[in-house]
Amino acid sequence: MYLEGTYSEIYPDVSLDAAGMKRLFKQFSFPGGIGSHCTPELPGSIHEGGELGYSISHAFGAAFDNPDLIVTVAVGDGEAETGPLATSWHSSKFINPIRDGAVLPILHLNGYKINNPTLLSRIPHEELEALFIGYGGKPYFVEGSDPTLMHQTMAEVMENCIKDIRAHQNEARTSGKASRVHWPMIILRSPKGWTGPKEVNGNKVEGFWRAHQVPLTGVVSDTEQFTMLDQWLKSYQPDRLFDKTGRLIPELEALAPKGSRRMSANPHANGGLIKRNLRMPDFQSYAARVDKPAQTNAMNTRPLGEMLRDIMRMNHDNFRVFGPDETSSNKLEAIYEVSKKLWLSEYLPEDDNGGELSPDGRVLEMLSEHTLEGWFEGYVLTGRHGFFATYEAFVHVIDSMFNQHAKWLAISEKLSWRAPISSINLLITSTVWRQDHNGFTHQDPGFLDLVVNKNPDVTRIYLPPDVNCLLSTANHCLRSENDINVIVCDKQSHVQYLDMDSAIKHCTKGLGIWSQGQVMIKVMSLMLLW
Repeated sequence: MYLEGTYSEIYPDVSLDAAGMKRLFKQFSFPGGIGSHCTPELPGSIHEGGELGYSISHAFGAAFDNPDLIVTVAVGDGEAETGPLATSWHSSKFINPIRDGAVLPILHLNGYKINNPTLLSRIPHEELEALFIGYGGKPYFVEGSDPTLMHQTMAEVMENCIKDIRAHQNEARTSGKASRVHWPMIILRSPKGWTGPKEVNGNKVEGFWRAHQVPLTGVVSDTEQFTMLDQWLKSYQPDRLFDKTGRLIPELEALAPKGSRRMSANPHANGGLIKRNLRMPDFQSYAARVDKPAQTNAMNTRPLGEMLRDIMRMNHDNFRVFGPDETSSNKLEAIYEVSKKLWLSEYLPEDDNGGELSPDGRVLEMLSEHTLEGWFEGYVLTGRHGFFATYEAFVHVIDSMFNQHAKWLAISEKLSWRAPISSINLLITSTVWRQDHNGFTHQDPGFLDLVVNKNPDVTRIYLPPDVNCLLSTANHCLRSENDINVIVCDKQSHVQYLDMDSAIKHCTKGLGIWSQGQVMIKVMSLMLLW
């Protein structure tokens, strides 16, 4: 980011000279400075790697509906051991080669995590290759330890992968037929701590777990270690790369692409810059008729499904609905009138009976809340919009993902150069009060405990009690930016309380106490956290 010039454009005090470089280095991974991961403060970033497991799903979310984009994502072999990452390899089965971009994963096997070997680095080559063929990929291998040879090999393999991707896309786009593709991926095997000290105090470092993070821990007090650090840094020959003022020499500076073609200036990584507002229908047209409070019953989420159907119709290339095999169960099946479930794998004759599968579908269903939330986040971070519905008891699967995205948004709101992105909208159904046949196994209202502990600038809880309050709430949430909106509303048949005008007034107010004869009903449909 710094060498491309983007960092200095955003932070002019970190100039492209020795003084700016010194400032950059001193603030790195230091309190009040910048993080050691790709945090929101860094241009070109949409993924903060503080918690492992979500790099692949974020990458695929970015590729959906971006037909010209190739997302190259590096996966460490430590991260590859996590459940979310292991499941997310199946994301390749959801790429439509006509309307989507592509993802080129690079699994980097350097052999070790913090203090242990990694599993995938210690299985035979044939087994590793078979694993990723089994996932549906086409693995290319780049292996070795000689930097010059490895650079040339990597360049050649990257070129072959790009050609492979473009060939698949061209075939699908020319024929107009979308089918599942075995997309290329790269397995890169290189030593951990590559080109660093071979040994420190008689202990192996390069090619071993001791190279993790801080291989030289005594440079302040140990003259020998300070000398090793000096030699290590000088081995990169900075005097050949920079002029006497500390600026990158012109012939190297000229290698970087220009403007938004620079990796760190890609507008997709500042999604608010390219975001188009949703075209929205009039939510009031889906209203339930309520002549008198508490006299009629209706399923609260069914009219919402009709509203989402029409939003999908009006926004055919920048809105998607996500859910773990529960769109129909949550009474949102009206969406299928416009867009089916995306399915590019094998079809059976009986699949046509329900008619809900299609290679052109924009409803993404997979029984992995981790993967769905990762897709959703990658999608909105790159300028699009979405809606996610799941059950109350199982939304806890994404607790920590919620935390990470909330932190991302909280930091982003303080950065004037990051344009606002659309909100994450979570509909939680099958609530603790109405489990019917499922019972205790499907009961856990504790997700709201997590939400109320987060930054009030980016988190919102909504508890609409009836159809019209839900429609008003959903309309507000889908138009909002830089928030995580959690809507709790049961999908079963419930008493209806408010006509649309009353619902709008109630939701705008946020908290109401209704008097119905001798009964006092306290209803909170909107809670702004503070």
